[in-house]
Amino acid sequence: MVEKSKNQKIQELRDKKAQSRQGGGHDRILKQHEKGRLTARERLDILLDKGSFREVDAFVEHRSTDFGTDQNKFLGDSVTTGWGTVENRLVYVFSQDFTVFGGSLGEVHAEKVVKIMDMALRNGAPIIGINDSGGARIQEGVVSLGGYADIFLRNTLASGVIPQISVIMGPCAGGAVYSPAMTDFIFMVRGSSFMFITGPEVVKTVTHEEVTFEELGGADVHAERSGVCHVVADTEANTLFLVRKLLSYLPQNNMEDPPFLPTDDSPLRRESALDSIIPDDPSKPYNIKDVICLLVDDAEFYEIQEAYAQNIVVGFARLGGHTVGIVANQPAFLAGVLDIDSSEKAGRFVRFCDSFNIPILTFVDVPGFLPGLEQEHGGIIRSGAKLLYAYCEATVPKITLITRKAYGGAYDVMSSKHIRGDINLAWPSSEIAVMGPEGAVNIIFRKELAKAKNPEKKRAELVEEYRTKFANPYIAASRGYIDDVIEPSTTRARLINGLEMLSHKRDSNPGKKHGNIPL
Repeated sequence: MVEKSKNQKIQELRDKKAQSRQGGGHDRILKQHEKGRLTARERLDILLDKGSFREVDAFVEHRSTDFGTDQNKFLGDSVTTGWGTVENRLVYVFSQDFTVFGGSLGEVHAEKVVKIMDMALRNGAPIIGINDSGGARIQEGVVSLGGYADIFLRNTLASGVIPQISVIMGPCAGGAVYSPAMTDFIFMVRGSSFMFITGPEVVKTVTHEEVTFEELGGADVHAERSGVCHVVADTEANTLFLVRKLLSYLPQNNMEDPPFLPTDDSPLRRESALDSIIPDDPSKPYNIKDVICLLVDDAEFYEIQEAYAQNIVVGFARLGGHTVGIVANQPAFLAGVLDIDSSEKAGRFVRFCDSFNIPILTFVDVPGFLPGLEQEHGGIIRSGAKLLYAYCEATVPKITLITRKAYGGAYDVMSSKHIRGDINLAWPSSEIAVMGPEGAVNIIFRKELAKAKNPEKKRAELVEEYRTKFANPYIAASRGYIDDVIEPSTTRARLINGLEMLSHKRDSNPGKKHGNIPL
């Protein structure tokens, strides 16, 4: 046998790498493009800084021999793994390749994903998974199921240690959905990505319901109804751009502070528009996002779960260059009331911010919890307790601003002073009370109203008296529940100053394995 020259060996290496980069081959790549989808590597090229991707396990092949699989092997198998940078910050990635076995997960596919997740956890950097898979590789049987469980374990161990982001760019069905569900954020592409436990055919067989992929588990369904999806975009490129943007707000791991981004937006900027943004009529709505955008750096607000539970708003912004997580009641939707979905949406967001050292800014305009049979039977008690638990547990800096209503138990829940709010501010328009004036009067003066010659006139007088006495911030301020009542136009400077004052805050919870959040 003639020994290969060094040049031949180098050429052989280059050929194998080129073969690996081809995935399932030219024809299957064309089919992927015909569906309007990019390949696994093309997606990584968009996500990562140019030229930064370093692949691992490009030569791995599956070991299965059943059902003729030994005659059908591809270098790298059905997932591409490695690391790169986003804005020069390290991230670890895996991208499922639908051109190889439909992106299905088998033994070596799982091993590759587990290896890169372990590296991310050891080195303290985010892990981003791009999902485009037909599910478990049936030919490998229970081995593929074991592979999923290996990944689920890593998701759990990494939770709260490094940011985990899932990008759904094709089908994601059955057991495959649970890994994304345990990550911090799920991104989906409108019209081309789907998530469901059982597909349309199984649904039809079991329940006799006829449903399309889009109706069952499309991006809009999960963005608006289930709340599974956190961010949705119209194209794959836009989705990956939004992933990059999200990372700019996040630290690399739970031992770091979020990145600081210098801004030309003055920390002392006054916003006179805020002085008149709250309507004189306490029942008239306004858009809390207008308030947020007037306050944050350069009016940039990165909203999470924008279309889901719209009575509460959550997302990231910067104040004086520092990342903050924002939770805000939205009076423009259901009067900003707390219900099952909004409580869970906000609770999970608060816990994420607390995990990764992101200060929490809370805007309060809440008339209470949503009443009704559906809410009570659906577990509003438990859901509201989740949000309460999250705020109580959080040890990051917490600044609260009451813009208008703060009624009943919802006042307590929304980061009040009583549950370790660090700075609690209020605008002069704020109303802090056990309940609204109308409801309070109906209870307190029930007998008087029954005896009154003109009940409606008497009620109006009593309502105005109650509003004057209780529907203002000064009684709460007199007890220290509110640290200061401020002019709305000065809010930006007060918030930034508060964040700077709290920048070295140290707080802790009692030693324990973990608490028992009311799930």
